Amino acid sequence: MAWQRPDGRQRDQLRPIKFERGFTQNTPGSVLAHCGNTKVLCTVSIKPKVPRFLEGTGQGWLTAEYRMLPGATPDRCDRELLKLSGRTQEIQRLIGRSLRASLNLKALGERTITVDADVLQADAGTRTTAITGGFVALVDAINTLIQQGELTESPILHHVAAVSVGLLGGEAFLDLNYPEDVAATVDFNVVLAENLDILEVQGTAEEGTFTRHQMNQILDLAEAGIGELVAAQRAALQLP
Repeated sequence: MAWQRPDGRQRDQLRPIKFERGFTQNTPGSVLAHCGNTKVLCTVSIKPKVPRFLEGTGQGWLTAEYRMLPGATPDRCDRELLKLSGRTQEIQRLIGRSLRASLNLKALGERTITVDADVLQADAGTRTTAITGGFVALVDAINTLIQQGELTESPILHHVAAVSVGLLGGEAFLDLNYPEDVAATVDFNVVLAENLDILEVQGTAEEGTFTRHQMNQILDLAEAGIGELVAAQRAALQLP
């Protein structure tokens, strides 16, 4: 039986996307990213120092932290304090890798950028929303450095965005919400640059296997979706 999407979307249709820039006032970049009912607060902080292994190299760094707030899910999730779950560590490393790839770290200079992604409400796709919204916050933070005269030009190389795609009933569906994420037999998270070069592909068969043809369908849907996400980022940032 063909899968019927709970929210009535077409299988190649993203959830509604919105980026609320300047959501908080104490960091140079902050965005509340909405992806359907998933809401992630992305804030960017910058310090004029780097990890010890980069001292004296003239190169900067970007790292990320990710947390799910207790009220983000229907059943309260425990607040992670001293010990992070393996899932949290894996997600924040993915966010850091993805957004670090958008930067010329030499042009950044010896500064460390920290991207904090705090999930306020989860309806699947929290890591992909964190990457896509985190990039918008990163652009605002870099522009703040330029406006303050600390940088003469932007070290940003290209846009980065991410989306999920899954197989349901043997067909590929873009941007899964929670009921779809739970039901999917195959789940992919895809991170691409704006020219659609691949930064990361995470794909897992939750049940059985999937074919190369199905994987090609998944990647085709991801490319189309990320093209739309980059357009949404550009519109939010008022870029041509």
